[in-house]
Amino acid sequence: MRLDKFLKVSRLVKRRVLAKELCDGGRAAVNGRPAKAGHEIAPGDIIELQFGQRAVRVEVVELRDHAPAAEAAQMYRTLEMGPRP
Repeated sequence: MRLDKFLKVSRLVKRRVLAKELCDGGRAAVNGRPAKAGHEIAPGDIIELQFGQRAVRVEVVELRDHAPAAEAAQMYRTLEMGPRP
């Protein structure tokens, strides 16, 4: 699954266009390496995101094409959240 689609389906980012801008703007990394929107992810990958002054680090648990809001958070496990390093 593409990184931008995962971010949208998991509701880490509200819209896919914003997810693409986040990735292509250099504010996303997968397994410690910068990642573009089209980067293919798999369960077990670690995603790091920079949202302004906040940083989020999650582990991909499962991939789904669609997920209801109540189940979206089950697609990842939060490892860290906090101020930008």
